[in-house]
Amino acid sequence: MSATEANIPLGEAAWELPSRGKVGMGSLIVAESAIFTIFVVAYIFYIGKSLSGPTPREVLRVPIVGTICLLSSSFTMHWAIAALRKGRSGAFRAFWFLTFLLGAIFIGGTAIEWHHLIYQENFTIQTNLFGTTYYSLVGLHASHVIVGLIGLAVIMILAVLGKIRPEHTERCEVFSLYWHFVDAVWVVVFTTVYIVGR
Repeated sequence: MSATEANIPLGEAAWELPSRGKVGMGSLIVAESAIFTIFVVAYIFYIGKSLSGPTPREVLRVPIVGTICLLSSSFTMHWAIAALRKGRSGAFRAFWFLTFLLGAIFIGGTAIEWHHLIYQENFTIQTNLFGTTYYSLVGLHASHVIVGLIGLAVIMILAVLGKIRPEHTERCEVFSLYWHFVDAVWVVVFTTVYIVGR
């Protein structure tokens, strides 16, 4: 028995270093949370301070379908990881693809919304203070979703090629933390822009 093992009380497991992947992703999420906090605070601070129109109530449509899709994708991501852990590769691929599809629908909805705002409402980032803060905050979130979709696509391709196995569960779980973060941030952005800001 080593000196280290001798110092461990009976009934207690040996302490292990946390996963480097989870620590790294956790650090990234903390840093990204700080950035989003700055953008959200700026948006709230400048609500109603535009010197000219339009106002949020005049041009914004509440993205109900996109929001439901994005929030649902957290559940499909969770089910995908659970399936991989149990070695059910077919279910993993199906849930992973569904997660990608739901995220893509969300981004498609954002693109349609922006097309409407820019080409039909003539509302751009330069229109007024509201335009600047709106496109900055929603665009920041959309860029994170796009990065997540790229990651989902890469892992999905590897899964189809048979390169993702149960022993890769932790790596996929680390990536899932990023996706859950993106979903959680949307709750804050949605509340700020489409509820508080209107």
